[in-house]
Amino acid sequence: MSHSRPKNLNLFTIRFPLPAIVSILHRLSGAVLFLMIPFLLWVFNVSLTEYGFQSMQQSIASWPVKCIIWLLFIPFCYHLVAGIRHLLSDIHIGCSLQGGKIGAAFTFIVSVIFIILAGVWLW
Repeated sequence: MSHSRPKNLNLFTIRFPLPAIVSILHRLSGAVLFLMIPFLLWVFNVSLTEYGFQSMQQSIASWPVKCIIWLLFIPFCYHLVAGIRHLLSDIHIGCSLQGGKIGAAFTFIVSVIFIILAGVWLW
């Protein structure tokens, strides 16, 4: 029994729906957050001494470091909002096709608002 179904292995030619993109980016932001753990632990370790805390305060006041911190806030904000969307879908809120599309668009909008607010808070 031979099935000759077409196979498309090129992921760049597939048009993913918006909920799939949100889910994939949620996993990607989780991986980025996991990779940030050593950096955050190092910053925490340095800031435990008085001299280290003062040096961290001085370095955080500089413009390039604020940009780096803001770039590190981006996966956190997105992962938080997309995680809440996934939790809501676990309790069957927004599980329909239309609800999934609206929830995915809402996830992007709220994430962008949180990212902008994080930038405003830093500066």
